[in-house]
Amino acid sequence: MPVPNQHDDPRWRGPHPEPPAGRDRTPPRRRHGRGMITLPGRRPWRWPWLLLVALLAVAALLAGGLAWVWSHTSISTVGDLAFENPLRIPPLAEPRFEEARRRVFDLEFQSGRTQILPGPPTGTWGLNGTYLSPTLRAARGDEVQINVTNRLAEPTTLHWHGMHLPAIADGGPHQMIEPGDTWSPTWTIDQPATTLWFHPHLHGSTAEHVYRGVAGMFIIDDPDAAALDLPDEYGVDDIPVIVQDRSFDGSNQLTQREPAFSNIGILGDEILINGTHDPHVEVITELVRLRVLNASNARLYNLQFDDHREFALIGTDGGVLAVPVSLTELRLSPGERAEIVVGVAPGERTVLRSVKPDLGTSSPFGDRPNGGADSFDLLQLRAADSLEPSAPLPDELVAVDAPLEADSVKTRSFELGNDEIDGRQFDMGRIDHVVTVDTAEIWEITNDHTRPHSFHPHLIHFAVLDIDGRTPPPELSGWKDTIYVPPSQTVRVIARFAGHSDPDAPYMFHCHVLEHEDAGMMGQFVVIEPGDETPGRVEHADG
Repeated sequence: MPVPNQHDDPRWRGPHPEPPAGRDRTPPRRRHGRGMITLPGRRPWRWPWLLLVALLAVAALLAGGLAWVWSHTSISTVGDLAFENPLRIPPLAEPRFEEARRRVFDLEFQSGRTQILPGPPTGTWGLNGTYLSPTLRAARGDEVQINVTNRLAEPTTLHWHGMHLPAIADGGPHQMIEPGDTWSPTWTIDQPATTLWFHPHLHGSTAEHVYRGVAGMFIIDDPDAAALDLPDEYGVDDIPVIVQDRSFDGSNQLTQREPAFSNIGILGDEILINGTHDPHVEVITELVRLRVLNASNARLYNLQFDDHREFALIGTDGGVLAVPVSLTELRLSPGERAEIVVGVAPGERTVLRSVKPDLGTSSPFGDRPNGGADSFDLLQLRAADSLEPSAPLPDELVAVDAPLEADSVKTRSFELGNDEIDGRQFDMGRIDHVVTVDTAEIWEITNDHTRPHSFHPHLIHFAVLDIDGRTPPPELSGWKDTIYVPPSQTVRVIARFAGHSDPDAPYMFHCHVLEHEDAGMMGQFVVIEPGDETPGRVEHADG
């Protein structure tokens, strides 16, 4: 067969002709369809497909990571507790009596180690002990003196939350107690029966000092409440319930847990009631009164019983209500208190728990990162097989003499922002508002941010007028000193500024989410006599 001519046969792919002298001998690139580039002798490089595969892999990893984070931003201990530990009841502090009705209490800041979980003890702080404090109790009209000694290695303060008292005795950032010093405020109790509390209030360190364990209840009695025949035997049918969330490391030491995407601060994954983990309380009466205090740094609770039984709300922050309010659930933000009465049957057990509080946030992740998807068993009530009879709750309680809107001489507006109020962060010397003593004012508090906030003014208790123009629910019908303000909502309150004035000693107002407060969400007001000169800045006002 003749050899085919390479120039005539189209199948022949012989060598290229020699290029002219001086020309590049590199073979030209050839394109094989759109997006495919190859060199002679190599397979096409399919880069768009490889890029797409890589992007899909990254997206899958991100989705998996977000799913993991999402699944770990909620906690539930419902059904997990055995309620093995008897509830600790903080002892009533024993005062010394001086003069006619002067009660003298001695409190001492201490550090130490507390047995909270099985295993190693936890490093904690307390008053007259290593965790929490004895409960203080006094009556309207009593003069009290409280000697507070600091045995810690750093300065601190002690604020009487909800107390109507002179500013120099308030225990805010201006009344600092240096290590080794004793601070002895004195005042006369002049407010209705209620459940108050006390805690450190050192600017920039409030959250840390409270988280270490320093807090206690202060119960005020008066003749009107005493005449109601309510459950009132402390530790028997009148139980303090101090609710705190904490996190612990593998050695049982406190850790500060802040979930991913959270903007509210520390959210613990374990609950302590009066410093007790996994607690139960023995109930020996048909009705039991629970004085519930949210002493957590940032967490909100939605209180209810496991069987959704009704309970009666008889008191809030500032005192006993006009009438009992029947509820099946109740939201409490940090610093708020509620006195509830619940009935039990012989031999039964029921669990007080918190279930997914509605925070009303406008975050793209919803309430979940800030604890809105969390549920906890708090405390088991164990009724005895035979119960002592309790007097029925009265239909009416006490008169609530709130001022009317027409009584207000001024309306002030407060905007809660991102670690600031009214666009300003806290300044120890700046006076933000000046109020005239013995007048009533309306305060409008707006949460102008996506973060959950609350609002607590010192000195006063207030009545809630409306929330976004709507009548407040029955559980907000009594005196308050702390209120939750959800994002994009406005709460209007009215209060009297009675009895105490001092142009040189300010009171605080602030968000009671403690990390927000420490970051600068706080301001100051002074109360002055009519005609007094308006103060400018104030010096550090130790009392």
